[in-house]
Amino acid sequence: MSLIEDAATVRLNAHAPYSGFKVGAALRSVEGRTHLGCNVENVAYPEGTCAEAGAIAAMIAAGDKRIAEVAVIADSPAPVPPCGGCRQKLAEFAAGDVVVTLATTRGATLVTTVAELLPGAFDAGFMDAPER
Repeated sequence: MSLIEDAATVRLNAHAPYSGFKVGAALRSVEGRTHLGCNVENVAYPEGTCAEAGAIAAMIAAGDKRIAEVAVIADSPAPVPPCGGCRQKLAEFAAGDVVVTLATTRGATLVTTVAELLPGAFDAGFMDAPER
């Protein structure tokens, strides 16, 4: 199965009773394993979890550390990009040249990279202060 197919399958498990907007994400770790996530809404909206964050959490829980490739799918008119918070999360665990494929349930795709999604990403290097 491709990452898009995996993301499409897990998308069906999304808990989106408030927005009806189901999202699925699949990532392949550098170790070669696939990890899945879907959005999980909560009536207190800020408490929900994005699909990308769920896939990253599954990767870390499984003991993998780095992302090699990502796919995200939603039923939308155009491929939907990750939110700002998930872009930062992806940048935490993936190199800038990691491919991110964004897709719709109707078959449209957009291929980009982590760096294109989040140019000028904040990273741990900014925390290297001389006074520490």
